[in-house]
Amino acid sequence: MFDPSKFTVQTTKPLPVFLLLDVSGSMNEVIDPENVRRTGRTVISDGRTWEIVEGGTTKIRVLNDAVRRMIESLTAEERTETQFLVSVIVFGDRALQHLPLIPASAVQWTDMTADGCTAMGAAFSLVKGLIEDRSIVPSRAYRPTVVLVSDGQPTDDWKLPLESLIAEGRSSKCFFMAMGIGENPGMEVLERFISRTPTLMEVNGHAVPNRVFRATDAAKIHEFFQKVTLSVTIRSKSFNPNVPPAITTASEDEGGYW
Repeated sequence: MFDPSKFTVQTTKPLPVFLLLDVSGSMNEVIDPENVRRTGRTVISDGRTWEIVEGGTTKIRVLNDAVRRMIESLTAEERTETQFLVSVIVFGDRALQHLPLIPASAVQWTDMTADGCTAMGAAFSLVKGLIEDRSIVPSRAYRPTVVLVSDGQPTDDWKLPLESLIAEGRSSKCFFMAMGIGENPGMEVLERFISRTPTLMEVNGHAVPNRVFRATDAAKIHEFFQKVTLSVTIRSKSFNPNVPPAITTASEDEGGYW
């Protein structure tokens, strides 16, 4: 006689990805100045004076496109045993959830807009609270990946919130990745942010170190989010997704990314 008590139903386990994204006024700066036309008009934003130009592609536009593509890629990679959850926290004058933590396949993306200062410390506190809340990130979830993207210096208190995020409680067990956009990102903050994740994975027995990714053009921003996608999806397929994965044979694409 069939006894259902002797069988277990496989439960999908969530793998959360939190994106902390700079939407300060400086993210309206064009990233391809060779394609712009100067107007001579100026505007004050983020405590600085910016010249209004026509044409060109802004950082925020590229960032929106890169995040949208990442979410689409995670949706395509979703497997029966793993569900990718995505949350987007933006920080300008204040930090807020642009996208709550939901399955990648359920996201209906709305573009971010850029304005204001760089309340990065507030973003650290916000994501810390979400990760510590077991009703949002359940105990059965795999360790989250937390990604920081910024093109400037924090304008609020960030040191204590950052230390709490990376060194205390459940959030200290996360995987951290970071990208600095442009010529003057806050490297001290970005490097400290990833300091508790020294290795992203092993390829053919060699550790792949975690470094702050630098992006000075649109292609590099897209490349970084491809790396985030690759890191998350490879980890989801590994024997133990809670540790940096070991790959015995790297594909050509994977080698190219790293």
